[in-house]
Amino acid sequence: MTSENNPLRHAAHHLPRTQQPSAFERLAIPGLVLAFVVFYLLPLMSHGLWIPDETRYGQISQEMLLSGNWVAPHFMGIRYFEKPIAGYWLIAIGQAIFGDNLFGVRIASALTTGVSVWLAYLMAGRLWNNPRISAAAALLYMSFGLIAGQAGYANLDPQFTLWVNLSLVAVWFAIDSRTPRARLGSWALLGLACGMGLMTKGFLALLLPVLIALPYMIWQKRFGELLRYGPVAVVVAALVSVPWALAVHVREPDFWRFFFWHEHIRRFAAGDAAQHARPWWFYLPLLFASTLPWAALLPSTLIRTWREKLEPKTAFLALWFLLPLVFFSLSSGKLPTYIMPCLLPVALLMAHTVVNWLDNRNARVLRVNGIINTVVGVVALVALLYLQATREIYENTEMFSLSLGYIVLISWIIANALQVLRPLTLWAAPALGIGMLIALLPAAMPARIVDSKMPDQFIAEHQQALSETSSLLSNDLGAASALAWRLKRPQVDLFNTVGELKYGLEDPAMAARKVSMDGVGQWMTEARKKGSVGVVMRVNSVQEAQEIELLPVDGKHYQRGNLEIFIFAQSQP
Repeated sequence: MTSENNPLRHAAHHLPRTQQPSAFERLAIPGLVLAFVVFYLLPLMSHGLWIPDETRYGQISQEMLLSGNWVAPHFMGIRYFEKPIAGYWLIAIGQAIFGDNLFGVRIASALTTGVSVWLAYLMAGRLWNNPRISAAAALLYMSFGLIAGQAGYANLDPQFTLWVNLSLVAVWFAIDSRTPRARLGSWALLGLACGMGLMTKGFLALLLPVLIALPYMIWQKRFGELLRYGPVAVVVAALVSVPWALAVHVREPDFWRFFFWHEHIRRFAAGDAAQHARPWWFYLPLLFASTLPWAALLPSTLIRTWREKLEPKTAFLALWFLLPLVFFSLSSGKLPTYIMPCLLPVALLMAHTVVNWLDNRNARVLRVNGIINTVVGVVALVALLYLQATREIYENTEMFSLSLGYIVLISWIIANALQVLRPLTLWAAPALGIGMLIALLPAAMPARIVDSKMPDQFIAEHQQALSETSSLLSNDLGAASALAWRLKRPQVDLFNTVGELKYGLEDPAMAARKVSMDGVGQWMTEARKKGSVGVVMRVNSVQEAQEIELLPVDGKHYQRGNLEIFIFAQSQP
């Protein structure tokens, strides 16, 4: 009897995978947890807060702790209604637990991204019941450049992405549930996710699940089920969000008018007048950049998805990816992070495709991916060597940062070269390259970028002197919010700048917070009567240089890059 016709051999080949787990399967979860700690958590303290987002969100959340106002967000004591409250809650809780430090500000982004990685693992298991696909999906999602980069960055996008991911995972679990109790629990979980998403970033959290679930349920002829169980999600979402919605309306009656019209209607439909206006095709090239170092796998993944579009699970993931992408592309206002909710289904579809390649010993696309990434790394390394030799972008005192830059690029090259050499056994190696990049690149930045984009580091060096002042002034919102966060003092007056605080500063009660070029002399005279004055200025233009000239000349002066700090002593009576 030949081996091909041996029934015992045939049966052994089809034993359930869970009976004989491979080393990859046994090590998948510990490996993912280790990668989360090393590449997500450990770097959180390695660099200062980036402007404008991190200083803004860190300060708003800190102010909640200082003021006890957990209902209406304020930015340096000024009404700031561009986002709801829940995202600030999580960042504030991080600072309450871990302190007013870099780790406390960023931990919410890292943890919510970690939960999304877990959802990728869980969802893949529910779809295919294959541990290899589950591990691959979690690894791919965790190592997408945009996802990994935002995990260490304090803003609301990782949180909002979690709630969207959870809502759509809940939709699939509801569709796939075999008992009424499980189905009911999944619809309730959908409501929880929608309610939290609404309170994190707005009505989009309610729209996206409907945008995907409605056509899918109609296609599957399960619209009646949607009508029966949908109210459960609506009720739970209302129980989660309505108490705060009413509370903020009572406290700030104008909140919902501003938030709905300015942040939703105007951003979607205002054309060139919208904030962050971009062309309709903006997200198409960005999709490839967002999925690095796996971008070369994307075309094959999408082609396979199209071929299998009538398979229910594939169709659901395709709708999850495509419909939000189309919606965001139609919006006038666009930012790169808006497409983060589209990336979990991409990771799931890509993992299914990759494992199919591995099972069939098809290494072609994996090897091409490694070649492309290796070439990109070599080009970047040569460019860094050339720029350092010709323009000295790193000064002699920055050799440690330069060394980190070389380590990042060499690690990227080695990791992707391993995929080229052993594409079937070391196919996941590029994840190590992106992990090193995300972990070390912020700390490898030249001082000129650090000084310009992370003003809290310069402020921290003079924190003691600044904390002894009685009045604070700044001509830059990023520097002002960094100053307010470092000193735990929201009251920083704004010198000839308004920016995103335009709405809040229109409040007549905030008139004293605005200092014009004509009025800065009088402001300084009155402030110095009360005590010493701290001023943080950014000088990037002729106008800002003129602002410096309007300040007194008798203060202590410190400068780094385009940032300048002045300490003016109290005037004598």
